[in-house]
Amino acid sequence: QVQLTESGGGSVQAGGSLRLSCAVSGRSISRDIMGWFRQAPGKEREFVASIVWIGNNVNYADSVKGRFTATLDFAKNTVFLQMRNLQPEDTAVYYCAAKSLNTWAYWGQGTQVTVSS
Repeated sequence: QVQLTESGGGSVQAGGSLRLSCAVSGRSISRDIMGWFRQAPGKEREFVASIVWIGNNVNYADSVKGRFTATLDFAKNTVFLQMRNLQPEDTAVYYCAAKSLNTWAYWGQGTQVTVSS
């Protein structure tokens, strides 16, 4: 029912920026929590950021604080992840997720972010 469609990935040089988008369809509960995760090759998936639809409360992983910003457009049912000063260690597949009943129940297909140097 809930479908997440991600876009915005790509390749950039270290210090560059990208903005990821996640369009949400089938979401009708305003108290939903959205999240961003990433997984580098051969590594575990890790939490990046989360944002609440109502109230706009945001949490960030320590590794991205000060560089990444999660936002949302309530009217368009879209969440964003603005990534600045990207570093090679940020290279990963980034996933959008939706939390339901205390579990991350829905996931996007993932979008590749590659940072050179």
